Amino acid sequence: MFIYLLLQYGFINTCLKSLVVEKYGEETWEKLRLQAGVQDSFLTFEVYKDEITMQLVDKACKVLGVPADIVLREFGKYFFEFCKRSGYDHMLRTLGGNLYEFIENLDALHSYLSLSYQEMNAPSFRVEKNEDGSMHLHYYSDRRGLCHIVPGIIGAAALDFFNIEISMKIVNQTEEEERTGKKEHIVFLVTQNPLFPCKERNEFSSSAQCLVDSEKQIENQLNKEDLEKAKNANGDRGNSVCPVKKSHWKTLRGIITLGKGKLLRGFDPVYPKSLWIDTKTFCNGLPFHMVFDKELKVKQAGVSIQKIVPGLQTMGICLDQYFRIIHPEVPFTISSIQKFINSQFVFQTRREMMPESWKERPMLELRGQMMWMEPLQCMLYLCSPLLRSLHELEERQMHIADIAPHDVTRDLILLNQQRLAEMELSSQLERKKEELRILSKHLEEEKKKTEALLYAMLPQHVANQLKEGKRVEAGEFKECTILFSDVVTFTNICAQCEPIQIVLMLNSMYLRFDRLTTVHDVYKVETIGDAYMVVGGVPVPVPTHAERVANFALGMIMAAKGVQNPVSGDPIQIRVGIHTGPVLAGVVGEKMPRYCLFGDTVNIASRMESHGVPSKIHLSSSAYQCLKYKNFEITERGEIEVKGKGKMHTYFLIRNKSATENEIMGRPMKDLDSGHESVQSFPEGKTETIPSSHQPATQTQQKKDQTPTIAMKYVDGPTDAQNSLKRRNQMKAGDLTGKTCDSKSDGSLHGNQHADDGPRPPNQGRVKPAAEEPQNRNVRSNFCTLL
Repeated sequence: MFIYLLLQYGFINTCLKSLVVEKYGEETWEKLRLQAGVQDSFLTFEVYKDEITMQLVDKACKVLGVPADIVLREFGKYFFEFCKRSGYDHMLRTLGGNLYEFIENLDALHSYLSLSYQEMNAPSFRVEKNEDGSMHLHYYSDRRGLCHIVPGIIGAAALDFFNIEISMKIVNQTEEEERTGKKEHIVFLVTQNPLFPCKERNEFSSSAQCLVDSEKQIENQLNKEDLEKAKNANGDRGNSVCPVKKSHWKTLRGIITLGKGKLLRGFDPVYPKSLWIDTKTFCNGLPFHMVFDKELKVKQAGVSIQKIVPGLQTMGICLDQYFRIIHPEVPFTISSIQKFINSQFVFQTRREMMPESWKERPMLELRGQMMWMEPLQCMLYLCSPLLRSLHELEERQMHIADIAPHDVTRDLILLNQQRLAEMELSSQLERKKEELRILSKHLEEEKKKTEALLYAMLPQHVANQLKEGKRVEAGEFKECTILFSDVVTFTNICAQCEPIQIVLMLNSMYLRFDRLTTVHDVYKVETIGDAYMVVGGVPVPVPTHAERVANFALGMIMAAKGVQNPVSGDPIQIRVGIHTGPVLAGVVGEKMPRYCLFGDTVNIASRMESHGVPSKIHLSSSAYQCLKYKNFEITERGEIEVKGKGKMHTYFLIRNKSATENEIMGRPMKDLDSGHESVQSFPEGKTETIPSSHQPATQTQQKKDQTPTIAMKYVDGPTDAQNSLKRRNQMKAGDLTGKTCDSKSDGSLHGNQHADDGPRPPNQGRVKPAAEEPQNRNVRSNFCTLL
């Protein structure tokens, strides 16, 4: 039906997408589309290959697990509704007054729409009535496997337009050799049953009986009137005839056929005894008609077709020598033409039989109706030039005047010219819309990348406030855990290596550390050179901040063993320091703003790192208090002299007694069983070689993406979460707005910094030149430690 006309156009694929999305969801369509390997959207007036639609239907059957005939039937029903919503409702509804007429005029609809959809390849339909009221629908198409769409569409149209339910089953299926090759010929048996609810059916039966009774009354009354008028006529014979007013029964007689109860739709026509038109007038009035007999010999032709094809002036020539049948695709024989007598026929002139003036022009096509004249045993072909636009008219060097004034082809050419212009404009708008959609999609992707980059630099809620132009107020966190780490002998390594080797080493190390921040959900504050700073419980307060940072530190020690020292070839060593306490956090600066931490807690955490031991995790007493009952193995270091703080009692974190290495490193358990190790972490003794030559940094990133990151589970009670939310709301309320930059800022938060702290002493196992000291202090300032 209409679906096959648009099968080559994007309209049909758009409908299929709409069906899947509406009934099964966007995810199912995306899965189906990817399996079929087609694009996401289609342009309505764009021509696509049939294979795309066939592939979509095939994948839909597999994805949905439904047989092809059911999918096609449901698609046919949906397509009918989709066409109605798209504005084709009135066009389809006016094809016929009943289902037989509707099907009979489908080919005419295809012929009309071909004026706009010039790339169409429509099927043919032929319908036959049976004595029992059923019909045989003959369907011809060179597209195999789509016949099950027909019952879906015809059934939906019958129910919607004519209020009848039909059943269609295939009674015959063959392949016929036609002019363009083999065509699929399917014969459907169509049986129909009117849809009358019980109440309406009873009313219908009673009204029918009333109609019969009323007809009998009308007949008796009419007979009585006839008798009375006959008597009056005999009595008044000889008198002058006076006009008599017709009774209402006479009027009724002109409307109703007695005993039938039907309006006179099929009236009996009256024909003249002889044809009151001469041959010349007939050939001039119908300039594009032809009459031929069973042998296809031309008996008569209109003047315009004679002018274009002079060979037709020779009566008795065979019509198939000058024309070929374009539609329907049947052999040029009387029997084939009679089989499709209700279809519109399209003839095309043969180039070899045309005059020299037509050799360079496109061939003329004629479209019209076949009428079989039984008394003459001849076929009449009433036709007109098939021209879609003024451009086609000019290409054939024809004029509007060549077409008879009564022929609507004149109006059709002009109207279709406007229609084609509108279609071209609509197509351009659709293409622009698609381009804008693609650009919008790309813009959304770039926006996500930008947001991801922004969220990597700032906490998400802080970044969102900055995007909205809001001021981010500083917030106080009563308890959090801060970690510092650096590489042992980093200065010596820098002095003996190429810069690119240092970059590759740090990149390899930081990729591992960054992954661990995701595993344990801690916030990475900043990295400067070899130094790495992390905080737990900020910017989102959690009660397990100390456990998260402790596990992160254990993971850092493990991960560092997988990074090679480019000088010695041995795994690098890092120092880690952890301290727990209160901080103030806020955004500093407008250009490249940073989320910084302020307070003495930052200083002490930095001191724990600088006074630490290679490959050890140095804990302050407050960090120890938070971890001592949390299944961690901790050893006491004792009292040490800490610069600017005096003597402090510190500890070393050894291991987590309840968590496995895979859990701490965020590796899937199956990696260990299969012998494959996570890329971000390496067992002790296994290192990753950092070559001296430059490697693309993307290789490490690609390896990183191959192993999934498994977040470690922590138990944060609902009460603690509620307190955290309440605390965060208090921060946003700005209770500390005026205090951040006043005495508190210069007092407890910054007290014994710069003034009390002298130069940083050399660390154990770490040799740095004297010139490095001021620079290192500036580095720590960027960390907001304000040493």
